[in-house]
Amino acid sequence: MSGHCSRPVVLCLSGHDPSGGAGLQADIEALIAQGCHAAPAVTALTVQDTVNVTDFRVLDREWVLAQAHAVIADLPVAAVKLGMLGSVEMVETVLQIMQKLPGVPLVCDPVLRAGGGGALGKDEVGYAMRERLFPVSTIATPNLPEARILAELPNGSADECAEKLLPFIRHLLITGGHGDETEVHNRLYCRDGSRYDFSCQRLPGSYHGSGCTLASALSGRLALGEDLASAVKSALDYTWRTLRDAEAPGRGQYIPRRLPLDLA
Repeated sequence: MSGHCSRPVVLCLSGHDPSGGAGLQADIEALIAQGCHAAPAVTALTVQDTVNVTDFRVLDREWVLAQAHAVIADLPVAAVKLGMLGSVEMVETVLQIMQKLPGVPLVCDPVLRAGGGGALGKDEVGYAMRERLFPVSTIATPNLPEARILAELPNGSADECAEKLLPFIRHLLITGGHGDETEVHNRLYCRDGSRYDFSCQRLPGSYHGSGCTLASALSGRLALGEDLASAVKSALDYTWRTLRDAEAPGRGQYIPRRLPLDLA
């Protein structure tokens, strides 16, 4: 048996969802599916199910730093994926962690709401992410409601939100799954003015953990060395398949099936 690990390592800084639909479990499963190794560092604990989130607690920053530094000292981190941070202090904690990982791709999923609508942090956490984390991130992956919060445009279009946010970040993927069009339109905006549109068939139902799945798959594709636009398409295609094959184990939203049946 070889002791060499050829799978790229992705450090995941996110919250724990006890239902297993979103958060770090979603990260782990999506990264395994990309052929990567997930190194999950817990930022917050939540009380939630497939219906909604009812409470959360952000961990002490020293615990988060200790987790991340242990991983960085031991494993060759090829990408970092951010999920729920939950506090402005945790935003600063991530910045401190990233100082030890210069040049490593950072995928920022600005988790501000659970799929059921419950808050996972106050809006000022989103503003702190915009001001502090976006400039050091490779790409952010908000859905349109999150992009509107971040851009402070309550009724803004994806184009209007992107115009407001691109001064802070090099690349922005705004997903459109929260509308009611027959086709879902996902748009990748780049600061250099280039833009890529990806559309897919809208699936029936509501899904718990789709954003985590997408951002994690994208971080995995970047860790594997795929160029950004191609990595976005790969991650979107993978996420759509997980939603197509989703299951409903609880009373609420569907959970994406991120692994084949023989691995799940």
